[in-house]
Amino acid sequence: MSDSPQWFDEEAGPIVRPYALIRGRTHSSGDTFDLVATVRVIGEPTDEPGPEQQLILRAARNPISVADLAVEIDLPVGVVRVMLGDLRDNGLISVTSPSAGGARSNERILKEVINGLRAL
Repeated sequence: MSDSPQWFDEEAGPIVRPYALIRGRTHSSGDTFDLVATVRVIGEPTDEPGPEQQLILRAARNPISVADLAVEIDLPVGVVRVMLGDLRDNGLISVTSPSAGGARSNERILKEVINGLRAL
């Protein structure tokens, strides 16, 4: 008979729920980040960040979208958004939302696609 608990799976390793990483919070202190907002590192941490924060800082050395960052570090977007808020509050990252001009050009492209489909 094994001394390990029944819920422990040797193949899975230790399990930490994503909400435990952000202490059960569902929102950061600031704005909610758009999925296509660009994240980039702007500062160096004074304290040793946690492993997930280190992954974010490593991935965001080059500009990366919030959605791509979540995929890169394999965490749910909601968890990543809260962690990004914490990192931004500490002055370690900047998060830039897509420009309003970009949205207009996307609208123009969508109208052209609709017109093209109607022409079929």
